[in-house]
Amino acid sequence: MIFYFSGTGNSSWAARQLARLTGDEAYDITHLNELPNMDNVWQIGFVFPVYAWGAPEIMTEFVKKLPKLRVFTFGVCTCGGDAGLTMKQFSKLYPLSSSYSLLMPNNYIIGSDTDQVEEILQKITAARTELERMAQEIRRQEQVYRVHEGGLAGVKSHLVNFGFNKFARSAKPFFAEDSCNGCGQCIRNCPAHAISLRDGKPVWETQCFQCLRCINECPQQAIQYGKATAGRRRYTIRGYLPQNEQI
Repeated sequence: MIFYFSGTGNSSWAARQLARLTGDEAYDITHLNELPNMDNVWQIGFVFPVYAWGAPEIMTEFVKKLPKLRVFTFGVCTCGGDAGLTMKQFSKLYPLSSSYSLLMPNNYIIGSDTDQVEEILQKITAARTELERMAQEIRRQEQVYRVHEGGLAGVKSHLVNFGFNKFARSAKPFFAEDSCNGCGQCIRNCPAHAISLRDGKPVWETQCFQCLRCINECPQQAIQYGKATAGRRRYTIRGYLPQNEQI
């Protein structure tokens, strides 16, 4: 049983790949009104993106409510670079037998533009190989810690992550340009339920998860975050996968 949270599809794709390779099922935690039957579970996995060198709040709150079973457990964090102490901190909430980080294309366009197409495709190809390796180790229930923590991991995962959750998750800078047609996709897709429609245009609550699903998946590319995202490309993994490959 693999539980995942995903913003623009990287973690969803990784979770579904691991489910396929290990003969398991993947569950999007934002779609779970109640937990699936866990009576015959032989493993529990978690897949989620790294936000400011930490796990997203939506995932940490989910695992606090999850029963701790005596089975093999693993966690995979998808990231654009360093993971810091993300997995060690997460393992304090839900003990993990194995932990991994998985390098994926950049989607945090508030901080920088997306990767170029060639680099995106290279990262996805490398991730496929790494996921196959992970799956083999998971099937053998090997205890592995393969996480690229990077330098100053403690500072990033404690001080920087604290600052991110305290100050940088403001949704106030989000706005829709005139090209917005009021389709409502951002409202339906928002895992924080932080968007509503007013006078035919989306408006945001004061805070959200900063998954950036709304801005990256807007069909009109009409959503901006202050001045930070103007002129930057959008990213969802769907645009770089075969049509028959689900996320």
